[in-house]
Amino acid sequence: MEALASDLRHALRLLRKNRAFTIIAVAALALGIGANTAIFSVVNAVLLRPLPYPNPDRLVFVKRKYPDGSSNSTSVPKFSIWNQYNKSLDAMTAYDFVSVGLNLASPGSGGAPEQLKAVHASLDFFRVFGVSPVMGRTFLAEEDRPGGTRVAVLNYGVFQRRFGADPTLIGKALVLSGQPYTVVGVLSPDFQPEPAADLWIPLQADPASTNQAHYLRCAARLRPAISLDAGRAEMKLAGEEYRRLYPKVMDKTESVTLAPMQQDMVGDVRPALLILTGAVGFVLLIACANVANLLLARAAGRQKEIAIRSAIGAGRFRLVRQLLTESVLLASLGGALGLLLGAWGLRVLLAFSPGDLPRLGSPHAASTFALLDWRVLAFTGGLALFTGILFGLFPALQLSKPDLNSTLKDAGGRSASGFRQSRTRGLLVVTEMALALVLLIGAALLIRSFVGLRNVKPGFNPHNVLTVQISMAGSRYNTTAQVDTFDRRAVERIEALPGVLAAAPSVCLPVQNFGIDLPFLIEGKPPKGGDRYNGDEFWRFIGPHYFDVYRIPLVRGRVFNQRDLGNSAPVVIINESFARKYWPKEDPIGARLTIGKGLGPEFEDPTRQIVGIVGDVRENGLGRPPRPVMYIPAAQVSDGLTRFGNSVIPTAWSIRTAADPLSLSAVIQREFFAVDAQLPVSSVLTMERVIVKATARENFNMLLLTIFAAIALLLAAIGIYGLMAYAVEQRSHEIGIRLALGAGRSHVLRLFIAQGARLAALGVVIGLAAAFGLTRLLGRLLFGVTSTDPATFAGVAAILTVVALVATYVPARRATKVDPIIALRYE
Repeated sequence: MEALASDLRHALRLLRKNRAFTIIAVAALALGIGANTAIFSVVNAVLLRPLPYPNPDRLVFVKRKYPDGSSNSTSVPKFSIWNQYNKSLDAMTAYDFVSVGLNLASPGSGGAPEQLKAVHASLDFFRVFGVSPVMGRTFLAEEDRPGGTRVAVLNYGVFQRRFGADPTLIGKALVLSGQPYTVVGVLSPDFQPEPAADLWIPLQADPASTNQAHYLRCAARLRPAISLDAGRAEMKLAGEEYRRLYPKVMDKTESVTLAPMQQDMVGDVRPALLILTGAVGFVLLIACANVANLLLARAAGRQKEIAIRSAIGAGRFRLVRQLLTESVLLASLGGALGLLLGAWGLRVLLAFSPGDLPRLGSPHAASTFALLDWRVLAFTGGLALFTGILFGLFPALQLSKPDLNSTLKDAGGRSASGFRQSRTRGLLVVTEMALALVLLIGAALLIRSFVGLRNVKPGFNPHNVLTVQISMAGSRYNTTAQVDTFDRRAVERIEALPGVLAAAPSVCLPVQNFGIDLPFLIEGKPPKGGDRYNGDEFWRFIGPHYFDVYRIPLVRGRVFNQRDLGNSAPVVIINESFARKYWPKEDPIGARLTIGKGLGPEFEDPTRQIVGIVGDVRENGLGRPPRPVMYIPAAQVSDGLTRFGNSVIPTAWSIRTAADPLSLSAVIQREFFAVDAQLPVSSVLTMERVIVKATARENFNMLLLTIFAAIALLLAAIGIYGLMAYAVEQRSHEIGIRLALGAGRSHVLRLFIAQGARLAALGVVIGLAAAFGLTRLLGRLLFGVTSTDPATFAGVAAILTVVALVATYVPARRATKVDPIIALRYE
């Protein structure tokens, strides 16, 4: 301990004495450690930190399983059978995939109504997630039965914000979408499930229901003594029991399985986060290589000191320990500053991150303080220690084995600059170049992918389109006629506004990859292979002016008009993908479809005639090819489907304007209120903003990897510049002799540029080979470009080579200005 204290005091004196070196080294390390800390904080929160529920390892999703994948969605009948026939699960619950909008009536006559996010949940929802109310209670069994009492359990945030944390609220009624709900409880502020909700209301599912719509998510808690495999085996048997009871409903390739909740929640973001973690690891390695080069450069001035220590009896282990103590102290300073930079960088990450990252969706979960837990602190401390050893080991091993005879004879202490250190420093620069090239190629691929994604033609014109959402849940809009009356009055008032060109309601918006898909039968075309249906495709109800709003081209036939009412002939319009898939060599105009038959009374729909074909729209996202879509008039939706749809999804409205749509937002909302003052408008966005949100993850990945690649490029340029500047300094005697003997300054310039070019070329070759293998990991994140795109590889290699040559040229130019007389006199 005395020796360690002595080493620390000596190291502190050296760092204080060489302040420029200390500042540069600490800054480089802080940059690398800070970036790693910020990314690890997100990785920790999303992938590593246990779910914030009791015994989170017992939580699972109950899923439908197919040979080519699985689905989290389920129907009421399937949930009822699964729940009835399982023995391995302590509790099972079904709840909405997305929160449903319920309109909270304004108190008195002066306030405005507010749309609250509600989730329908079955009785055991709170038991599965292990949450208890801080006030009141949760649901009773009789409240979760069909026709049961309407009750609500509030989120603590809305209880505090909307109701001032009034303790007398328990037992009082709230009017939600025209119906009274009694508040029976308030949950803990720490309970932040997905989907986020302001309140929870009973699902009240009918066990005898025949509604086969898959609109619920099913979660469960395994019993303590039951393994995941045992639970899976039992749920598979429960699935077979459902098949036995309903042989015509369950798909022949379908089975039931369990998936760990935490693993399933982050499945689609795991690859991107791990790639970003590897990228910041590369940045840290480059920073370490730079600091190691700095230490090697500083070692030239310490050769005599180390030689004297060795000569008077210090062993090599003792010298290595002293030198590693210095590097670990340097890394500790960099780690402390890196933690501060990481906290700041985390705030930047959260500001730019897409809102749909799992477990980061709520302000509570995404606060900087909440994410910097003990794991992050331990990671930063361990990283600082590791980097201190990593970048200090090479210089320590080099310096701790001095040539005593030559070093002590050399009065200037410069003899140790020799071949061994030059080779080590060159190797470090080559490593930096290779790592930087890999990052630059990865960033370039993502940039090209994102640019290609944004240049994709979505099949519609998103400019000057305003979108809003209106919840029509409740008894006031139970029939299609009631909804159609509202729609027609709203369209008439909104289209009468100056600057508004067209307005239309629809079940969802394009590019969101969300909505309803329904099976169908084609009249005169029996399904193939024993299937029940000819296909299962996207289904959209729309207003008559929908195609005008989005300027979707008509290919053949006609679009909907004001005469396509509930009492007129049932019609349907399909897109080109639908026509190509099901009528590859025929004209589908006039063909007849029966949609949703057999899914339950809510979906009973008359046979419809195809009256038009429109252009393809990328309904399921810009990065995926267009899917077949069926469009039907909103006025022809069945009453059962209207009631069901209103209870699970808000109606989306799209309004095309002649100018900036946001400038008309306020007056458009006033027209909706004029039609029905109890229907608040929410989610007011331009369609262009909707597209930006749809590509937010791709933008986030590209932005981060580009930043890391830019840092890597800068560090690599600094590294090769430092190496060449040091070489010029150490070879000033040689340069003086060359110039004195008649060598031209251009010859000296070429000498040093050639040395830098060789290092750059070697780094580029190694980097290209590494990138060829590593960029394959980006395959799932790319669009419109391959992971081994030759143009990207060649272009990035050329850019890095040019940067390296520029970084080499500056010190090489300085070498040509060496005065031979001064250089020889100094030596």
